[in-house]
Amino acid sequence: MGQKVNPTGFRLGFNKNWTSHWFAGKNLVASLQEDHSIKTVIFEKYKRSGISSIETFRNRGDVVVNIHTAKPGIIIGRSGKGAQELKAKLELTIARLRKTNDKVGLRLNIVETKIPEFSAQVVADTIAGQLERRISVKRAMRQAIERTMERRAKGIKIKVSGRLNGAEIARDEVMSNGSIPLQTIRSDISYAQATAVTTYGAIGIKVWIYLGQSDTMPSAQPVEQPSRYNNNRG
Repeated sequence: MGQKVNPTGFRLGFNKNWTSHWFAGKNLVASLQEDHSIKTVIFEKYKRSGISSIETFRNRGDVVVNIHTAKPGIIIGRSGKGAQELKAKLELTIARLRKTNDKVGLRLNIVETKIPEFSAQVVADTIAGQLERRISVKRAMRQAIERTMERRAKGIKIKVSGRLNGAEIARDEVMSNGSIPLQTIRSDISYAQATAVTTYGAIGIKVWIYLGQSDTMPSAQPVEQPSRYNNNRG
């Protein structure tokens, strides 16, 4: 029986960092609920908008949210209207959880993902969107692998499970290119999951992308000047 370990959790504290950067103490449960609600609202509103990750920071009740996305224009909207609406919705969500009418201190930063082909979450969401549009499974996987390897990634593996192409019996389809050293802790592995909701059932997608070796953990600082949008008001 193989021992399955999440590639990101396996490397936390070494060359991977947490997406929630705060220390809650007695308020751990409330902070976890807020973080979960924040991410749920964003992913539901921008389900296929190329979001690679969402980071949250806390300082004396104030919340900073960094959204890393390959398509910042979709979230920002015209003249920043989309970002302002999202910020207001997140403030309302947090206020309801805290059961208060006081204004919530929230800063929303939208950061552009420079190379979306290196983000496993973006690749998995792209494949899920294609499967929902009834594109062939093998074609979607092959195109994703070609785009990622063209950007000089060290390796990529994609696994799709479910009733592929409407088949009666569920099965797994795996494609890979290059090397994926999952047992090497120095290896920088981008891993993500996504679900494609089709007319014949849900299809699960897993993506591993090997970006090389790294011994240093990425910075855990809130973004002060993101590439296109920064809302420091409130």
